[in-house]
Amino acid sequence: MDVITHSGAFMRQFSLPLPTVLAGFVAVLVGYASSAAIIWQAAAAAGANIAQIAGWMTALGIGMGVSTLALSLWYRAPVLTAWSTPGAALLATSLQGSTLNEAVGVFLFANLLIVLCGVTGLFARLMKIIPPSLAAAMLAGILLRFGLQAFSAMEDHFWLCGSMLAVWLAAKALMPRYAIVAALLAGLAVSWLGGEVDSAALHFSVAAPAFTAPEFTFASLTGIGLPFFLVTMASQNAPGLATMQAAGYRLPVSPLMAMTGGLALLLSPFGVFSICIAAITAAICQSPDAHPDVHRRWLAAAAAGVFYLLAGLCGASITSLLAALPLPWIQTLAGLALLGTISGSLHQALVRENERDAAIITFLVTASGVTLLGVGSAFWGLMAGGISYAVLATTRRGPALKQEKQV
Repeated sequence: MDVITHSGAFMRQFSLPLPTVLAGFVAVLVGYASSAAIIWQAAAAAGANIAQIAGWMTALGIGMGVSTLALSLWYRAPVLTAWSTPGAALLATSLQGSTLNEAVGVFLFANLLIVLCGVTGLFARLMKIIPPSLAAAMLAGILLRFGLQAFSAMEDHFWLCGSMLAVWLAAKALMPRYAIVAALLAGLAVSWLGGEVDSAALHFSVAAPAFTAPEFTFASLTGIGLPFFLVTMASQNAPGLATMQAAGYRLPVSPLMAMTGGLALLLSPFGVFSICIAAITAAICQSPDAHPDVHRRWLAAAAAGVFYLLAGLCGASITSLLAALPLPWIQTLAGLALLGTISGSLHQALVRENERDAAIITFLVTASGVTLLGVGSAFWGLMAGGISYAVLATTRRGPALKQEKQV
């Protein structure tokens, strides 16, 4: 009798209601729909061919699936991992002219820094060194090109891009969680009806990740690696942890950083540029819609981990789909997916009046795309903004202290 009772309790603990499974599926679908196109652009910028990009997608799916399942099962909490979408956007703009070996060197370098932050507990202290307004301004400058291309592509592909924009706007008003998915489907339909889909490139296959030896150069590590590390920590891991804490799940930060960073470090030579704590997609699995019992919402994240693994096995198919679709579809989808991040970053960058000058300098230098001494604009934007911030803070502190003494 006791065996039957315990068996029933075990089955109830691991039973998966349909809404819970759907929450995991939607989380993965939204994640891939919103940023797979950006990863494609990042890999292409590094000179990766179709087969290599497919291998990247396979390795990323496996990495996120393993990490999501392991963390959710270990902590019995909905811990969803994801790639760094802002980081992928930075790579897409910064890896032009770099080799695939240099790109892997950047991945290893940035992920090693994340592991060190987790092992030493430096994450919270490191985030305090860089003013949030400057980090947000740098991110907005990196993402500006993606936002612009969502609209500039309309010049030559009005019906495709215009329909995606119209559907996105309507869905944003009626069902905002699925706006990107709706735009994706609208773009697919218009591309298919317009004969813009290269059906010969479509195929189902499994792609094995290929090892790429890393190459380390000072220019790539400082100009791409450091900004990529900062963007990943400030714009992906930090919001992910904040989202999880806001949902009532206060897990130890350092082990999460060490585990996700360590797995990404291990898989970096296979194209895994990052594995981070998810924010937007994690919120889907952490909501009451996923499960009414707050202690069982980890099952939705576990389901997402399984779907991640399935998506990883279909990495070659996802890649062939992206290769078969017109480039404006990819550009518009990526731009729309990042609009919320761009607007949020600009708001955070400019919300403090006494930091606006430094923030706008960071934004403009980063958005300019300037390269100095072989180092990219994201690094120089942060440096210029940091110097401006320090100088202006010093000059403004003097009059403020004098006024306080007079009072």
